[in-house]
Amino acid sequence: MNNKEFVAELSRRMGYKNEQTSKYLQTMVTVMGDAFTEDCSVQIQNFGAFEVKKKLERVIVNPTTGQRMLVPPKLVLGFKPNPVWKEKIKNGGSEQ
Repeated sequence: MNNKEFVAELSRRMGYKNEQTSKYLQTMVTVMGDAFTEDCSVQIQNFGAFEVKKKLERVIVNPTTGQRMLVPPKLVLGFKPNPVWKEKIKNGGSEQ
């Protein structure tokens, strides 16, 4: 599902116009992005949690040359789904 299809389905379910729904969605993404830049996690009830994780500095080895390289620390965005959604996906979308 691409962005246009997602906005159309969301607006249909909410009863808003596509333009309004697109603005609401853009505002939500902006607020979430602002929270991520402040190292805050975002939890959406009955969906899951987005969190910024810190990956430590590490040494990797190129398997071809055997050369060791240092990978600097970095921040990555992770998602932990709600257990109910995790089970639904695990079972191929069917509820059991």
